[in-house]
Amino acid sequence: MKIGFLLFTLALATLLPVAAQKADALQANDLVAISGDSITEQKLYSLYMASYFLLCQPAPKLQAIQFGWGGETAGGFAKRMKNDALIFKPTVATTCYGMNDGGYRAVTDGTLAEYRKSMVQIAKTFKEGGVRWIIFGGPGAVDTTTFKRPNVTPEVYNETLSALSRVAQEVAVQNGGSFADVHGAMQEAMVKGKAKYGAGYHVGGGDGVHPSANGQLAMAYAFLKALGCSGDIGSFTLDLKSGKATATGGHRVLSAKEGTVEIESTQYPYCFSGKPEDPNATSGVIEFIPFNQDLNRLTLVVKNASSEKLKVTWGQESKEFTAAQLAEGINLAAEFLKNPFNEPFAKAQAVIRKQQELETALIKGVLTTLPRVSALLPEDTEAVEKLRRSIVNRAQQAQEASRSAVVPVTHRLQVEAI
Repeated sequence: MKIGFLLFTLALATLLPVAAQKADALQANDLVAISGDSITEQKLYSLYMASYFLLCQPAPKLQAIQFGWGGETAGGFAKRMKNDALIFKPTVATTCYGMNDGGYRAVTDGTLAEYRKSMVQIAKTFKEGGVRWIIFGGPGAVDTTTFKRPNVTPEVYNETLSALSRVAQEVAVQNGGSFADVHGAMQEAMVKGKAKYGAGYHVGGGDGVHPSANGQLAMAYAFLKALGCSGDIGSFTLDLKSGKATATGGHRVLSAKEGTVEIESTQYPYCFSGKPEDPNATSGVIEFIPFNQDLNRLTLVVKNASSEKLKVTWGQESKEFTAAQLAEGINLAAEFLKNPFNEPFAKAQAVIRKQQELETALIKGVLTTLPRVSALLPEDTEAVEKLRRSIVNRAQQAQEASRSAVVPVTHRLQVEAI
């Protein structure tokens, strides 16, 4: 009996770390609740995250739902989240509050205490509602050029936001969650971006508060990193001597002949838009945050090259590389911003955007009013509950439409000796 019990205890001890690891990792079929203020309601960083979940597939069948609400504080969300968020049964949640909690003034002990209290309440309510893992994001940063307030400079308010970010990190540690350094990612992108493109490269947006696409991608980067996304989109290996090619991840080789490989992919690299110098584009900020290195690696390896230099053509674009570079492997997603996935990526993202627009309409326009309706019309409780179910069902239909927008992409890689 003692030996049997000892073996059971050892086996249990072996399994426990695995279970703990799974609790703070994305799993198949997770629904990620993305909550925040008007910056979240812009539906940009939430869109970028949802697009990454569906198209880049860090885990199978991921979905996201956003709960952005203009002007909101952490305390405001804490009061309405049982009615407005938990009904959708999220399993993972991210928070991004603090911009309004700071009061647009120099930091005070009272401000930090109230923010901490509200964030702890959010953690408690999410856990009670069945959320397995919470990623506490700090607030973003205001733009050092475009932020204009009569009573506070951007430098002083960024100090306030930095202090709130430290509180979010402490709450994450104390509540078994993870921390996303949104403030740090935006600050780094802003300093480096303005150094290259000038003061007009606003990362905090034209009003200094609501980030442009560049700042929003930095926010998404911070959250995706905190969510533990590996960044492995897949790989292609071509042996020029044998003519054979292989693929990993969500990719399948259809044919390979004389350096030309036809591939079918159900897993996309993340795609970027616009001109690099435009703050309302995502293609420039990737120079200032390691998005491609950390989150977006689609690798091409070429073996047994017959020349020291080779030309790689992917879609309509061609670039030259050395045999040594290709033998080590190049990141196609970083080297070819224009690639065969651009168009299908944009089409799928447009469907995901419609999903998030519907979520705002359902939650802000209808769901949040139902407690008051029930109080005014208690005799119609059944009708109100039916409406709740209809809202959840409609949201799930929109999620399914987004999932269906991810279609297989057939593309060609060609490698030629120079």
